[in-house]
Amino acid sequence: MTTFILLFLIALAGFLYFASQKPDTFRIERSAVLSAPTERVFGHLNNLKRWNEWSPWAKKDPAMTQTYSGPSEGIGSAQAWDGNRNVGKGRMEIIESVPSVKVRYKLDFEKPMHANNVATISLKPEGPGTRVTWVMEGPVPFPSKIMHTLFDMDKMIGQDFEAGLANLQKLVESGA
Repeated sequence: MTTFILLFLIALAGFLYFASQKPDTFRIERSAVLSAPTERVFGHLNNLKRWNEWSPWAKKDPAMTQTYSGPSEGIGSAQAWDGNRNVGKGRMEIIESVPSVKVRYKLDFEKPMHANNVATISLKPEGPGTRVTWVMEGPVPFPSKIMHTLFDMDKMIGQDFEAGLANLQKLVESGA
């Protein structure tokens, strides 16, 4: 029994050391080319109430509660949400808005875990359409390093970004 406990402690120490070597920051990025002008795409990004039209999280929990504050669009526009385990609880606020170029927002998660990140959705004309690039970045404190060791966060969040970009593509290419 003592040998088992010793081996367990050595394995745990090794795992924690491995987790501690993970990067101190993360970056998740996805992009897609949409057959729509930057102005049309920007209109769906700069107004947080319009996010429900394309957001992958709105589809994961249609019953989540949402409240809005600040201006209806642009800098200072904010949304708070509280939903099921698939969407959690948090708040986002637009902190930078450059028409037809980008929307940057800060994300403050309360559930399922606390996290403070920044995300940017940039627009760039590409041929007759628009390249939309969605990036989220943030710090990775030690407890999050353990999570990043156990789960592929790029894959998990990246899949949501890909779904959101696909939803946005359908929406803007339909002329909405």
